[in-house]
Amino acid sequence: MVSMSSIVVALGGSLIDLEGDPGFLKNLAELFKTVSKKHRLLIVVGGGKTARKYIKVGRQLGVDEKRLDEIGILATRLNALLVASIMGETNTDIPSTTSEASDMDKRIVVMGGTTPGHSTDMVAAELTLKVSAERFVIATDVDGIYDKDPRKYADAKMFTEVTVEKLIEMCGSDWEKAGEHKVIDGSALKIMRRLSCDIFVVNGKNLRNLGNALQGKTFTGTEIKKKNLGEH
Repeated sequence: MVSMSSIVVALGGSLIDLEGDPGFLKNLAELFKTVSKKHRLLIVVGGGKTARKYIKVGRQLGVDEKRLDEIGILATRLNALLVASIMGETNTDIPSTTSEASDMDKRIVVMGGTTPGHSTDMVAAELTLKVSAERFVIATDVDGIYDKDPRKYADAKMFTEVTVEKLIEMCGSDWEKAGEHKVIDGSALKIMRRLSCDIFVVNGKNLRNLGNALQGKTFTGTEIKKKNLGEH
């Protein structure tokens, strides 16, 4: 087993843009390889547009929600396999459980979803707990957590710090149906209550900033706190 501190990354599927610049994914992979020289890196990849396209069509055709979730999970694993293949220094088989991922003797481990009812955010939070990670970084397509969707509202305000309880109040704590697009899924927040490590939310499209967050340096984004702000 690799003996070094661990960092878990929830890599939003929105960052796996198959129609965008392929150079971005190459540079992202290089960043992960650099960070892995000092830390064990466990990356959970979301389904993004690929998952949502399949789920949308399936739902229109009357496919039940459990099966739609299974389709979404396969999309996350496809994205994970792409990310792992680009890096070339990680697992070639995509683990189907967090236990399997944590037991892999690799400095970089990439995985996708696991079972229906578990978002990749939730899987990443579970993995963070399982490996006692030093840091949990949620990389998404916006700069952090906002009081409302910044893609829809120009006056949305970003939190530099926010508590888990505040997020549960904002987002709920239940599993949403397959294909829902949130910065953090409610089911993951319940697990975050149990984490003792740093939890950061950053824009994964800004690789310099993502690298700072991964390495514990000053970054632009949101830090999720376990206690009420102002408590010690």
